[in-house]
Amino acid sequence: MPSETTTLYVEHRGSLVDYATGIVGSRTQAEELVQEAWLRFDEVARQRFLDEPLGYLYRIVRNLALDGRRRSARETEALANGVAEAVTAPGVAATPEMLTLYRDELRLLEQALAELPERTRRAFEMHRLEGCKLREIAERLGISLPLAHKLVSDAIAHCKKRLGWK
Repeated sequence: MPSETTTLYVEHRGSLVDYATGIVGSRTQAEELVQEAWLRFDEVARQRFLDEPLGYLYRIVRNLALDGRRRSARETEALANGVAEAVTAPGVAATPEMLTLYRDELRLLEQALAELPERTRRAFEMHRLEGCKLREIAERLGISLPLAHKLVSDAIAHCKKRLGWK
């Protein structure tokens, strides 16, 4: 027999996904987010009584969606800044100075990755180099989705710091 939290989730899943989609702009991302919200919601509901469980579930979805948007915006901005500095105008040959700079940055990036704990480095490589989604990383590494996200975010922050990016 399903628990009350499971029943509540099943009954409102579609509207929760619609709500999250409006915030994050991607139905696929919204579905993952709603699953994560339910896991958090279920854990809290097991530990204490919730006066308005549906409102609490919507609040979790909203907070996760907004956090994801902010994080995505920061990563996009950092990537855009790095790419803008690294790309020359079309048809302009790279100078020896530029090649040296890029080699130095690549060396710093390799050193930064080597400094990371193995699991953090692997999560970063899977996400940024292999194109894996966070859910796939979590499954392959046998960790939770939030932990997969944290590992990738920590790796990005570490690399940006080592490269002198803001």
